[in-house]
Amino acid sequence: MTLAEVKQGQRVEICRIPDEIIRAQAIRFGVCEGTVVRCAEKLPAGPVVISKGLQELAIGRKLAEKITVREAR
Repeated sequence: MTLAEVKQGQRVEICRIPDEIIRAQAIRFGVCEGTVVRCAEKLPAGPVVISKGLQELAIGRKLAEKITVREAR
């Protein structure tokens, strides 16, 4: 499943961020492969807002379609 497919409120684990540059930028925000995040908000045809702790990060829909996630345990 991709990040673009998650439902609001769902907790997921980031499995794969395919682009090296995007992966490096995500690490700066404390988000990397293996990180568990919650989908805080999904804007129609807009970004997916994820939260980790008190931090929220908006990820564009096209990028969210490339990030592989799985349901968190």
